[in-house]
Formats: sequence, C-alpha cells, structure tokens
Amino acid sequence: MLSALLLCLFAAPGFAATFTFTAIPDEDESRLVERFGKVADYLEQRLGVEVRYLPVKSYPAAITAFRLNQVQLAWFGGLSGVQARRLVPGAQAIAQGYEDQFFRSYFIANTSTGLTASEQLDPSIGGRTFTFGAKGSTSGRLMPEFFLRQQFGKAPEALFSRVGFSGDHSMTIAQVQAGVYALGVVNYLVWESELAAGKIDTDKVRVIWQTPDYPDYQWTVRGDVDAVFGVGFADKLRAALLEMDDPALLEAFPRKSFVPASNADYQPIEDVARELDLLQ
Repeated sequence: MLSALLLCLFAAPGFAATFTFTAIPDEDESRLVERFGKVADYLEQRLGVEVRYLPVKSYPAAITAFRLNQVQLAWFGGLSGVQARRLVPGAQAIAQGYEDQFFRSYFIANTSTGLTASEQLDPSIGGRTFTFGAKGSTSGRLMPEFFLRQQFGKAPEALFSRVGFSGDHSMTIAQVQAGVYALGVVNYLVWESELAAGKIDTDKVRVIWQTPDYPDYQWTVRGDVDAVFGVGFADKLRAALLEMDDPALLEAFPRKSFVPASNADYQPIEDVARELDLLQ
C-alpha cells in the first residue's frame, strides 16, 4: 500500500521528481564525474526533468543503488547488468554501445616477461603473477576467466602463482606497467583510450592476446519509471540515448554511438556467469 501511495505521489502533477543514474566505476572516479555530468545535462534537456549523476565506489554499489531505487538508470557492464536485472523485476536493457555488440578484452604483460602478441595465450603465462580488474567486471574478470579456463582447463588460482583484483582497468594497466603484476587483463577500449592519451609506456607493457568477441556494456532502466515520471518516459529515454550524437558526450563512454539492446542480448553473459557461480 505504501509503495502504491508513493508512486501516486511521485506521478502527481507538479511533483518534480529527480531522475538519477549511475555508471560502474571502471575508470578513475574523477574522470567519470566530469564526463557523466555532461551526460546528465544532455538527458535533462531531452527528458524535461531534473537529471543527476550519482557516482559510486564499486560495481556492487552500482547494483545496490539500482536495486534500492537510488538510481533509475545505470550504465552497467554485461555481468553487472545481468545481476541488477535479476534483482529488479521489470528492469530492461534498452541501449548498448555500438562496440558492445562485439566487445573484447586485452591480456597485457610487463615487457620484462618477454611475452609478445600471439594468436593464443602462451602456456608460459602459467606460474606468473596475474591481476584481473574488479571482481564484478565482465571485460576485466568474467569473460577473461572463462577463456582462461577454456584454454588451460583450470582455475586462475591454479594457473598463476598469485591472482589479484586491481579494482578497475586503469589500475590494472598501471600495476602491470609498474611490474606489480607480470600479467593482467583489461577492457580494450580503456587500453586504447589511455594509449592515445599517452598514459601507457609500451616499452614497459604490451598487449599479448585479444579475446574473442562477447556482448558487454548497456544502459539498464528500472521497470517503474513510467509510473514515476509519466507514461512513455522509458521510450523517451531510449530515444534520447539512441539519438545521442555529440562526440564530446559519446567520449564519456567512450562509444561511437548507441544502438538498441534487450535483456535477451545478454543471455550468453548470464550463462557464463552461472557456470562460474558469479550470479548474486
């Protein structure tokens, strides 16, 4: 009864509800706040309601904020999106980056290892130190672990001498470049972005293998936004995302453009997550 009353209150004429969104913290937080603040301004203009970006400290925090309705929209990775939609009935993936239809990860190595780029992972990676990104990352943990198990038939902890979790892709690159870990795995777009920005010393770290493609990031919206913000709001939001064409805004992700997405697109991610026992 209380929830129904609240929905009526929020939907009442003259009530200025704030539409809030978040994004998984896959890079340095200060960078994300600057970038997504501009996205909030764009959405506010398109949607006609106040829009706010809420930064979070971790992947689980993004999922929790979505579950508790602290945010109504989230830029999730493949795995975090699957986890969030399982916790919020009616939640829908509504848009993905053009590149997310065929995403991939880069395995990287400190050049002191002597490892170079190859068609398959070199068996000599075994016995070395290795770091994933965040534990809940699709490109920095889920799919790389799947491919490692597929090729070597064993868990990462059995393959490497030490396994770490850096927390985000930028930190993975920094740690492998500094020799804290011999090897790591990262989101390929973060690598390409930091390489273009001159933040990677290729005399110290290099890409040694590229994974096969898989679906990844997407915008996921709660199923009750029409009840709160008005009938047709979800469609209006989807249109705003799909029609985003300002290069400065798209650079926040970074993506070429956004294309339609659905929950069914992420069934392969859910299947792998279930196989690795990573579903909440």
